[in-house]
Amino acid sequence: MADNISGLNNFHLDVLKEIGNIGAGNAATALAKLLDKRIEMRVPQIRIMRFSEVSDVLGGAETPVIGILLQLQGDISGSMMFILDYPSSRMLVNILMGKPMETELEYDEMTCSVLTEIGNILAGSYLSALSNLTNLKIIPDVPALAIDMAGAILSVPAIEFGKTSDTVLYIENVFTDGCDSVIGDLFLVPDELSYGKLLEALGVV
Repeated sequence: MADNISGLNNFHLDVLKEIGNIGAGNAATALAKLLDKRIEMRVPQIRIMRFSEVSDVLGGAETPVIGILLQLQGDISGSMMFILDYPSSRMLVNILMGKPMETELEYDEMTCSVLTEIGNILAGSYLSALSNLTNLKIIPDVPALAIDMAGAILSVPAIEFGKTSDTVLYIENVFTDGCDSVIGDLFLVPDELSYGKLLEALGVV
């Protein structure tokens, strides 16, 4: 039984990728409604990686990013992170607030509230897909937003879950309205026991 993510084979990964594809479709629909624009989404890139590799994917440990972290409860324990770079966050907030794309953001209470809601909706789209396919109860906690360097933001789940697993499921999302593209990275970090529950619920163990 593959109860640790490092023991997943290609078939297990294909199942997780299918969940990612369904979640991506849900996320694109949710984002389109939020922005009141037609949104398309490229096929998400999904892979397993170690915590030590995540900062490089985001451009390096010192790259400034916006991170929305949701703790997971219910049948699955762990966390999910949604991370945006600064240009993507500026684009999303300016569209929502009806401002020119090039308007610089002030990360005040309103901006942080908008970004938190975007992260909450998109992460929730993936969790809903995962819950529907597994019949597992997955409850996201109240999202927490952080604006910091990638290394600092990633240290939170790394410290909490590094005791049982040093790997994460990485989902790269690219949304486009036909002109501009937004990159948002999702990182699913179930604890070690939860990986076994996920695979068992999917009938692949």
